[in-house]
Amino acid sequence: MKRPHELRIPGPLGQRQRHWRALWLRSLLPPLTLLGLVLSRLVDLALALLLLILLSPLLLARSLIARLRSGQVFATEPLVGRFRAPFERLRFADEAPGQGLPVLLNILRGDMAIAGPRPLTAAEAARVGVEAAVRFTVRPGVFSPYRLKSRTGVAYAPEAQIDRDYAYGQSARGDAGLVVRSLIGEVLGGGEAPTPPILEFFGVPIVNTTMPEAVDWIAARAGGGDPALLAFVNPDCLNIAYVDAEYRRILLDAARVLPDGIGIHIGCRMLGVALQANVNGTDLFPQLCERAAQTGLGLFLLGARPGIADAVAANMRAQFPGLRIDGVQDGYFDPADEDAVIDGINASGAAILLVAFGVPRQEKWLARNQERLTLPVRMGVGGLFDFYSGRIPRAPVWMREIGLEWTWRLMQEPGRMWRRYVIGNPLFLYRVWRQARGGETS
Repeated sequence: MKRPHELRIPGPLGQRQRHWRALWLRSLLPPLTLLGLVLSRLVDLALALLLLILLSPLLLARSLIARLRSGQVFATEPLVGRFRAPFERLRFADEAPGQGLPVLLNILRGDMAIAGPRPLTAAEAARVGVEAAVRFTVRPGVFSPYRLKSRTGVAYAPEAQIDRDYAYGQSARGDAGLVVRSLIGEVLGGGEAPTPPILEFFGVPIVNTTMPEAVDWIAARAGGGDPALLAFVNPDCLNIAYVDAEYRRILLDAARVLPDGIGIHIGCRMLGVALQANVNGTDLFPQLCERAAQTGLGLFLLGARPGIADAVAANMRAQFPGLRIDGVQDGYFDPADEDAVIDGINASGAAILLVAFGVPRQEKWLARNQERLTLPVRMGVGGLFDFYSGRIPRAPVWMREIGLEWTWRLMQEPGRMWRRYVIGNPLFLYRVWRQARGGETS
């Protein structure tokens, strides 16, 4: 028997056929999972009914306001829900705050759930391929996993893949966690804001891009062209650049500087702009390895303690068969051996050099040796090797989704990280506040 993720749901079927196909798919799930789905629906009903009762005075007042301002109480939006069945999402007809509260009625009558994939328009639903059609076996939600990831800049996978993963793993506990994380994400994400192509903090230009575009750029530059230095900056890096003129100049001369961390996201909000994605090196690395395995580009890993880079190479080769890691070298070599290290890097045949010396040492080393290195792409990656060697565990996904990975790092290495986060983060936000008010930027 095929596993659920191997099933293929064909194109348009009658609603009854789709209903039975979805029920059959659900029958393959463990009984406890089915019980969890029933519990999720009961929780949805109870919460929707409770909110309707508690908010009844507000709903009545909003109904009157909508009627007075627009001549009608409700407006509807045609959408596609569970089993591809069409439904009308309700909202108040005017544009005042609380416009979306009538969605509680959609939850009550079963059109939607509190948590679930985003409801689609008919045109969007028609474009959903067979790989993601399982999303239609669950009710669309007010809080969706894709919106959560988008709000905090970690929606690296396509929406269809995120929806598919949600549908296969849905549970009452998971839905509750999604709602809580979404509420936090809405606070962190702020309102809508423009997304300029270049962000600027303290005079340092940062490319405001997406993870797929960043990987495309690296692969293109690694295929040939002028040598390129790529840097990632988080609040700690920008604090260093604020006082270190040499490091600041290197960032200004780099081919690209990319944003790393929730601190940049919050800083953007303070400046009235929006970050497209948290394009940090740790999340970019496996996607870069996947692309390199597909295209034959070789990597050279330089830095960290003895044995760490070797462990990273072994782990990534196992994860991405065909990946070329053409050389590794720890960061504890004698300065007298630097010429030999650079000769080994150049002779390796790699196209991309990843240097893990820590900020700003790695960028200064690359800048100092830029004429001697022949690899097309050079990038400083900080503590990335520690994560992918297994020496330091990565923060759980739920912490990354709500921008709390820094607290995990602080718990893992409090002696080394407390100054960066406890002092550095508030200092960065203070400097951004001064910049937003037109104060000094450097």
